[in-house]
Amino acid sequence: HLEYKAIAEARRLLQDSSAQQKIEHFPLGARLGQCCGGSATLLFESFAKAHMNIMLFGAGHVGKALISVLSQLPCRIHWVDNREEQFPSELPANVQKQVSESPADEVASMPANSYYIVMTHNHPLDFDITEKILTRGDAAYVGLIGSETKWQRFKMRFEHRQHNESFYRPVRCPVGLSAVPGKLPIEVAVSIAGEIIAEQHRHLPKNATQQGVHWRDLKALADTSTQALSASATQT
Repeated sequence: HLEYKAIAEARRLLQDSSAQQKIEHFPLGARLGQCCGGSATLLFESFAKAHMNIMLFGAGHVGKALISVLSQLPCRIHWVDNREEQFPSELPANVQKQVSESPADEVASMPANSYYIVMTHNHPLDFDITEKILTRGDAAYVGLIGSETKWQRFKMRFEHRQHNESFYRPVRCPVGLSAVPGKLPIEVAVSIAGEIIAEQHRHLPKNATQQGVHWRDLKALADTSTQALSASATQT
């Protein structure tokens, strides 16, 4: 009887399609009518299906704002920084923090077709991380925060290391949608999230909505947010 109850609850959690944990206590005799008596405590844990893997480097103001947006998508996020004190005490269920003394080395742990966003507090570290990502050659998206001047310097360094233009062409720098000119953390975060949603939507199979992934709705939400931020920036 206990096993049947556990299976029924597990199926209910799977139908809910969200990541969650719960602990349930079963008094075997009183609740389940089992003659052995006693009680059992079961941990139920379900994992929402992740349709993309994201690695975000940098836990600064923009990184925090971006996590609040991206964590609402069907994705698994690996949030990397070498400063543990920068991470919030509580994180969404689909976000895993990684405190690493060598953030660039964490790139090797990601599966193919992952999304990478590079925005650390250190330009040389940004360069090392970006080079590691590009060397893999299997990223679905590479976004680098920074100005055109920063990107020109990075390209010169790549060429100095004998990398040609095709090597660094996948990088989007400045990262985000150009339609959003604002510099506030949330404005930058919405801009980047909108670009990622649009890129993911471009590669989705036609039957994606039948699998429970309503990317058209998410992209429409991102477009609406982008338009609102653009209007606000224009008025300012």
